[in-house]
Amino acid sequence: MSIASARPRPLANRLLFPARAHDEPLPPLAASAELSAELYDVAALGLRAFVLPWWSKLSRYDKQLLPEISTVLLAVVRALQPRLHAVQLAPLLLVHVPAILTQHARDYRNARAKLHTSYAAAASASLPQLFHQLQPHMAVSPDGRLDTEYFRHLVDHILRVSLPPEDSQPDAERFLVREIILKVLLNDVIPKISQPWFLQSPLQPPEQHRSPSPPSTGSFSFHTIIVLVLSAIQAFSGACLTLIHAYKNTLITIKRVNKRNPSPSQNYADPLLTLFSEIFTLQDRTASTTLLTTARVVTSLSSSFLDRLLPHLLEAQLSPAFILSVTRTIKRTLFPNGYPAPTPIEPTPEEQAEFRARLVGWRPRGALGVLQLHSSQTRY
Repeated sequence: MSIASARPRPLANRLLFPARAHDEPLPPLAASAELSAELYDVAALGLRAFVLPWWSKLSRYDKQLLPEISTVLLAVVRALQPRLHAVQLAPLLLVHVPAILTQHARDYRNARAKLHTSYAAAASASLPQLFHQLQPHMAVSPDGRLDTEYFRHLVDHILRVSLPPEDSQPDAERFLVREIILKVLLNDVIPKISQPWFLQSPLQPPEQHRSPSPPSTGSFSFHTIIVLVLSAIQAFSGACLTLIHAYKNTLITIKRVNKRNPSPSQNYADPLLTLFSEIFTLQDRTASTTLLTTARVVTSLSSSFLDRLLPHLLEAQLSPAFILSVTRTIKRTLFPNGYPAPTPIEPTPEEQAEFRARLVGWRPRGALGVLQLHSSQTRY
C-alpha cells in the first residue's frame, strides 16, 4: 500500500469528486491552489450539512447528486470569474457604494423626521413604511419582508446565463441547485445578518473590569525608580521603531503610487468625505463643518495624488492573501467543527435595547473624547 493511498482523502475529494484518483488534483477554482482548496472545503461542508441529510433519506445509495451539484457550481464560478475580474473595483467601492450608503442614511433621517407627523399618513405610517416610500424596491415589502419569488427568478437567471446548455436545459437539476441556494440565503444568512442586534454585537465596546489595585505601602524605593525608567525607555524605543517603520512604508507607498499611470480625475475622496459627514452629521455643528470644509479643500488640491493612492491601497488590501484569510474565517465561523455552528440565541428586546444603548453611549477616551462627533438629536 502506498503512502498516498494510506492518507485519508479530503472531504471535497470524497463528496464532490469520488471518481478521481487519490492523488489527482482537483479542477482549479481560483488562481491560488490554497484558495481553491478552501473554496472546495466550504462547498463540501455546506453540501454535507444542508443537502446530504435529506437526500440520504430519499435515496440512500445514490451518491451522484453531490458530484452533479459540484459540477454545476464549478461551471457557475468559472463563468462568473471573468465578469468579476472585469469589474473596476475603485469606482465601485470608492464612488458608488459610498453614494448608496450616503443616500440610505439621508433617507433614514428624513423618514424618521416625518414619523408621527402629517407627512406619515396622518401619523399612522411606521418608520419602515416611510423609508420604503423613499427607497422602494420590488424585492422588499414595506414591512421589510423579502420577496422569495424575486430572488428565485434572480438565481435562476444567473444559473441560465452561467451554465452550459447541457446543464441549464434540464429543469430538475437547475431548480434543485436554485432552491438550495435560496434556502441558504433566505432562511439562514440574510434573516440573521439583517437584524440590528447581529450588526451591533461585533461593535460592542468591551466591558472594562477593573481589578482591585494592591494596597499602597507609601514607600518609593530605588527598585521602583529603575522599573519606571526602563519601562519609559522601552515605550519610547517601541514608538521610535513604529515611526521608522511607518516612515519607510510611506516612502515605498508614495514611490509605487507615483509609478501608476495617471487616470482621469475621479475625486475618489469626495464621496468618502460626504459619507463620513452624513453618518456623523458633521454639517450640524460649526466646528465639525469647519474641519470638513478644510478636509475638502485639502483633498481637492491633492486629488490627482489621492486618485492614484486610494485605488493602490484598495488593491493592496484586496490581495489574494486577504481573500484567502477571509475564506478561512468564513469556514471557521460557519463550520467550526466541520458542521454548522449552533444557531445564535436571539437576544430579548430588553437585551437588544441594552446593546444599542451601550453602543450609542460609548465615547472614546483621551483627546478623541473631547471631539464628540455625534449629537443626541440625530442618533440612530
